[in-house]
Amino acid sequence: MNRLIESVHKDLLPRFRIESVDPHDPIKVHHVPKPWQLLGAGNYAAVVYHPDYPELVVKIYAPGRPGFFEEVEVYRRLGSHPAFSECLYANDCFLILKRLHGVTLYDCMQRGLRIPKQVIQDIDQALDYARKRGLHPHDVHGRNVMMYKGRGLVVDVSDFLHEEACSKWDDLKKGYYWLYRPLLSPLGIRIPYFVLDVVRRSYRFLVNLPSRLKQLGSGRRRRD
Repeated sequence: MNRLIESVHKDLLPRFRIESVDPHDPIKVHHVPKPWQLLGAGNYAAVVYHPDYPELVVKIYAPGRPGFFEEVEVYRRLGSHPAFSECLYANDCFLILKRLHGVTLYDCMQRGLRIPKQVIQDIDQALDYARKRGLHPHDVHGRNVMMYKGRGLVVDVSDFLHEEACSKWDDLKKGYYWLYRPLLSPLGIRIPYFVLDVVRRSYRFLVNLPSRLKQLGSGRRRRD
């Protein structure tokens, strides 16, 4: 672990280049120094790993983006659970986490991989466990949950201290049971990323529409 931490400070961070353009979209990764490899990018942070440490990952927050200290607290409360990662070290806006292997449900749709019901049930149980630990599962969607050997995993827990209601997981489950299982799963259809992105953006627009209409109405009343 000490060698990995030293490598992060000396080899990774000085040459790692990421940018967060829009907090609602994944950050842009401009450069990852070799031999580090990029695993993924969320709205606030990127995840990389070193080939010499294949069971660990380093999560680095983009400059100016919040959430680092909150995520450290979330992992402290979660402790050890098979559906979640564990934080082994945290400092200077990066975390060293236990690596979770698998394919996001978002990528499963693109690849035409069958998502068994057990995956959804595992994630439901994991979220209930988090609630019992005083957390509030938030922003749980197809990019933040994975399937590995037919079991469900929760990848991103950075927003689990947010107390406001979030229906993303419930909405995803409705789509799974009403559309995916009866229609898409039997056919093994591969859905292109551009179609998935259209669905994602349309969903985000519809979810935010009531608040936007409310703001618009308030602005009109003030002008009147």
